Amino acid sequence: MSMIKIDMNSPEFQAELEKTIKFTDKVIKQFKWEYNPQEEVNEGVQLGLARNKIMYSKRFCPCFMVEEVDGKHKSADDRTCPCTPAIEREIPQNGVCHCQIFCTPEFASNKRAEMGIEEVVHQHSRGLTAQECELLLDKSELDSNEIESLIEARDLGMIKFKLVDVREHMEWQMGHIKGADKLIPTSSFFPTLEDSKLSKDENIIVYCHVGSRSSHCARILRDQGYSKISNLTHGIVSYDGDIEK
Repeated sequence: MSMIKIDMNSPEFQAELEKTIKFTDKVIKQFKWEYNPQEEVNEGVQLGLARNKIMYSKRFCPCFMVEEVDGKHKSADDRTCPCTPAIEREIPQNGVCHCQIFCTPEFASNKRAEMGIEEVVHQHSRGLTAQECELLLDKSELDSNEIESLIEARDLGMIKFKLVDVREHMEWQMGHIKGADKLIPTSSFFPTLEDSKLSKDENIIVYCHVGSRSSHCARILRDQGYSKISNLTHGIVSYDGDIEK
C-alpha cells in the first residue's frame, strides 16, 4: 500500500468537511463545551475527522493511529469522536480533550488570555555544544525548544538526525516543521517506512499533531530495531519554530 493522498479541494472532501463541521458544532452544543481559541488546532482536527470518515467510514480521532484488526479498522484506545476518554476524563479533569479541539469555557477563557500576552523573550536555548546536542538526542521525549535548538545546531553542521512527520499527507500540506526530512503517515506506516530508507543506527525524531501517533510510531520503530528514536512530546501544536507550507 502506497501513501494515501486525499485531495482537500475535491467536491467529495469538501462535502464531508462541511458535514464534519456541523458535527463538531453539534457536539459543542450538546456538551456545552467551546472550541479551542486556536483556530488552526480546530481546523486541523476537523480536516482529520473528515479524512478518517472518507477513509474508514468513521470519524476516528485523528490524533490516534488507526489499525486493521480482523479485517476491520479500529482506532487505538477506541477513539471515535466525541471519544469516551474525553467526555469522562480529559475534559472534566484537564479542561480540554486530547486533540485540543473541545474545551470547557474556563479553559477557553484562560487560553485567550494566554494568547493575548505578548511574548517578550524567546526562551529556547541557543548555542548548544555538540556534546549537549548528543545528550539531547539520547532523550526519548523532547519539547519544542529542544527540537528547535537541535534544528539550529543541525543547520550549523554540528549534529545529524532525521526529523520525521508521521501525520497524514493532507496535514503535511497544511503545514509541517521547517526542516522535516520525511513524511511517513501512520495510515501507510510500514510500506512508507520501507521506502524511506532510514538507517536503524541514525538519530530519528518523530512528531505528529499532539504527540500520540508519534509516540505509538516511536514504539514501533524501537520494536523494529531502530535504536535512536525521540518523540516531540506535545506535537506540532506545541512547536514555536518555523512552519513550512
